[in-house]
Amino acid sequence: MFLRKRINLRNTLAFRLTLWYAGIFTVSSCIAFLMFYMLVTSFMRGKTDQELLGQVNRFSALLMTGGMEEVRSAAVIEAQAAGVKKVFFRLLSLNGRVFSSSNMVYWKDIPFSEPAVQELLRDRSPVFQTITIRDRKEEVRILYALLSPGIILQVGQAMEDYSRFLDAFKGMFISVMTLLIILSAGVGWFMARRAVSGVGAVTRTAQNISAGTLEERVPVKTQGDEIDQLATTFNQMLDRIQTLVKEIKEMSDNMAHDLKSPVTRIRGLAEVTLSTGKTLGEYENMAASTIEECDRLLDMINTMLMISKTEAGVDKLFREAFDLAALVREACDLFLPTAEDKGLSMTCRVPDQLPVSGDKRMIQRMLANLVDNAINYTPSGGAVAVTASENGGGNVILTVKDTGIGIASSDLPRIFDRFYRCDQSRSKPGIGLGLSLARAIARAHGGEIQVESTPNQGSTFTVTLPKASHGISL
Repeated sequence: MFLRKRINLRNTLAFRLTLWYAGIFTVSSCIAFLMFYMLVTSFMRGKTDQELLGQVNRFSALLMTGGMEEVRSAAVIEAQAAGVKKVFFRLLSLNGRVFSSSNMVYWKDIPFSEPAVQELLRDRSPVFQTITIRDRKEEVRILYALLSPGIILQVGQAMEDYSRFLDAFKGMFISVMTLLIILSAGVGWFMARRAVSGVGAVTRTAQNISAGTLEERVPVKTQGDEIDQLATTFNQMLDRIQTLVKEIKEMSDNMAHDLKSPVTRIRGLAEVTLSTGKTLGEYENMAASTIEECDRLLDMINTMLMISKTEAGVDKLFREAFDLAALVREACDLFLPTAEDKGLSMTCRVPDQLPVSGDKRMIQRMLANLVDNAINYTPSGGAVAVTASENGGGNVILTVKDTGIGIASSDLPRIFDRFYRCDQSRSKPGIGLGLSLARAIARAHGGEIQVESTPNQGSTFTVTLPKASHGISL
């Protein structure tokens, strides 16, 4: 179990972010320490070189004023004053023979460097070397310089302070880096956990939803960062999914209810005819009734498929520019006899031309559904008015108004839902898909449909459609 948790921890985003934080912080600290180390060592070495050059200058001045004996005496005194283990002096001829020196018991292993002497004679400028004596840890800084054309001064100084500094720096570096790595890992873990806390909330919400709780939502903070944007988008997606699931459930319930009646009628009619029918006419009536019910079922199924495809954008619209005014006049002429048979007055007010762009067949069906509903739900003596015009904002307004039974305010929010039928319309034929199809067609064209209604006074359905970008030629 512990191994599994450790493996899972290593696979988390927080763990990888922590490694990145700690790694970047550690590398940055190492670079800073290295630059500080190089700066300090360069300063200390430069200071040592300046001291050695100062010795050469003093011996050169003594050689000019007091001669070689004065230089020899000064070298011995200088070495004794500084400490025989700190500094040594050698006077050499050009061939490397030592003819005078300080106490060299401690420095007997210091060699004579022919390459350094050759470089000195060639460039006539002091030559520095850093060597390490065998079986000793400290380094020695050595200077070769010309006191006179025939005398070479070899000065050496132990870099004991330099070595102590390096040892102390290494110890401090290890201690501080260990502390910094631990600190950076802790800070990195805290920052990583804080950064991905919102992702964890999204994950937990998704897990709860997988268990069947669609009401769960991700808590959104007020910081407005990327995590909050992710949570907001995720919640919007959940709202949409919950709405779709609710609509699917309602549609399934309504379909089950609406399919049950025609199937029951078909079965009952067939059962009665088979048990009591004796003549060919009775069987022909059964077949005709069965065909009628099947047509009703097919119409409902086809309408459902059309609504679903239109809302999902599966079937691409056949867009063309056409005259909506002519289409409205044709629809009014088609429904006028039906309205007159019912005792209704029907008016049609449209301009000479009204160009729109869209699927003419689908807009024709939307208009037919709206006009048919207005006629069906308007009692005798009422009126139906169909108008179309431009609103001045690049849109076309199509209005179907009636003086029928109206719609209750409680029913208005759901009037465009699939299979939804108001209580007043239960006695009328229909399956409750006409307005759903009308809204789907309007939205597929980039428009919208709205309704205003007062019970027992009538309803007004208003469709907004985008106007055609170019005119039409008749």
